Formats: sequence, structure tokens, C-alpha cells
Amino acid sequence: MIELRDISRIFHVGGQEVKAMDRISLTIHAGEYVSIMGPSGSGKSTLLNTLGLLDTPDSGQYLLEGQDVTALSDARLAEMRGRKIGFIFQFFHLIPRLTAQENIELPLLLSGVNRKDRAKRSLPLLDAFGLAARRHHRPDELSGGQRQRVAIARAVINRPAMLLADEPTGNLDRHSSAEIIELLEQLNHDGLTLIIVTHDPEIGERAGRRIRVVDGTIAADSFR
Repeated sequence: MIELRDISRIFHVGGQEVKAMDRISLTIHAGEYVSIMGPSGSGKSTLLNTLGLLDTPDSGQYLLEGQDVTALSDARLAEMRGRKIGFIFQFFHLIPRLTAQENIELPLLLSGVNRKDRAKRSLPLLDAFGLAARRHHRPDELSGGQRQRVAIARAVINRPAMLLADEPTGNLDRHSSAEIIELLEQLNHDGLTLIIVTHDPEIGERAGRRIRVVDGTIAADSFR
């Protein structure tokens, strides 16, 4: 599903050259559960952003489902992100003025799906994620765990092939973190490719495959 070939990404900070990714080669198969760990500044987020088509490498080749996406236009990259990739972030990134249901339906709204069909897709997710009673509540009326469940539902409503999670439990208490990880693992069990960036070794060790990034390179790649 994912193949990176000698991918590099270089930033210039204060006159210095920083290699956020240094000739990384990596293959991830459909349905895998992968954690990406490493110290701050190691290149984890740059790698995740590259996988999610949010950042463009300076050199190398990225094949997504067999298609070379390295040189695609911004419009084509946006189209592929919308169809193939779901994103979850530490700080949820919900729209404050929208209800839980409206936040979940936002990708469909932006794609021009009518209200009736949006509801047909969102209501089962609200029920499955334990949010049915909260569907008319806005984010400031929800707990952190509920907000993250809304964010996950929004990420999967377009039925992507891959789910990318950047510190998905970093803003949650232990109980809510456990619930969110169990939900993500269930989605993976149902066939969704799951890639998580985390600082938490307990969460990282749960993945079937664990990648450690150090100084822009893959220092370890192990399977459970």
C-alpha cells in the first residue's frame, strides 16, 4: 500500500541545514498497525505528514497504492487525501460552532453530499462511537474523550484506506486514552491501516509493528 524510496526532507533553520528525513525507505502493507516513536525533533511528524500527503519530500519517491504521488499537483494531492486518508490530531481540530454531528459530516459537506445522505453516514457512526446522545452538542459541551471520538468519526466517514494519528491520546486522561486506543484498534481490526505517532511507550508497544525514528532515519523496525 505504502512504499517510500530514499525519501529526504531538508529544512533550513537559522542558517543551518536540518535533515528531518534522511533517505528513508519504508514499506507498509494494507491493514497493518504501525506505531512511530522517537525523541522530539527526530522526524516523526515529518514522516507522518509525508505519508499523509501534507508535506512534499525534497527527493525520493512515494508510491501510494502503486501510484507515484511525489510530483502530483496540490489539487490532486488534496483529492487523494480526501479519498484515501483520515487524520486524527492531539488537539482534535473541531469547528467550535458546529455540533458533533455537523463536525463529523464536514468532509461530506465539503464534497457536496446532500443533508439526507450525510445523515445516513453520520448517524451510524455516532451510535457506534457512543455519541448518539451528544450529536447536537458543540465541542465545548463535550469531554476530551468525546471530542476525540468525534474527530475519529470525522476522519473515517469518507471510508479511507489509511488512518494517521498524531499523538491521539496526548491531550487525554488515562481512562479516555484507553478508550480511544481501543476504538482505533477496533477500526484496524476491521481492516483499516493504522499509523500512530506517539511519545507514550505503552501505546507504541501495542502496535503490531514499531518503528523508531532518530535523526531523520529509521533506527529500528520491529514486529510483535
